[in-house]
Amino acid sequence: MEPNKIVVKFKNKSVVKGTTIDFFPNKPKFHLTGEDGKTTEISIENLKAIFFVKDLQGDKDHKYDYKDEIAAAGKKMRVHFTDGEVISGYTLGYSPDRDGFFLTPADLKGNNARIFVVRSATKKVEFIQSL
Repeated sequence: MEPNKIVVKFKNKSVVKGTTIDFFPNKPKFHLTGEDGKTTEISIENLKAIFFVKDLQGDKDHKYDYKDEIAAAGKKMRVHFTDGEVISGYTLGYSPDRDGFFLTPADLKGNNARIFVVRSATKKVEFIQSL
């Protein structure tokens, strides 16, 4: 199994980059192997979001605008995090009863392929007509 490249953002604002092979949205924990090679067990309840990325280095100069239209990606939505960040994208499986959900960001040129949003780190989740 090919490891997923991820950037994990915690509710305490710390960030860890690495890979995982055992993240499942219905499990409370997973393992992250950091860039230093050390593997750590991560508890979902401590997270803001997991960013599944194309490249661990990313592009610090990229300005996300979240205006791309993505066919067959689900319902358009905007997520307001408790730390003030706002991300717009598409979801196929949002349910307010679940601990989290996947969001495909509406910025195809960005480094984020998809994001697992931890519901307890959100202030507001809204469905929208256009981005």
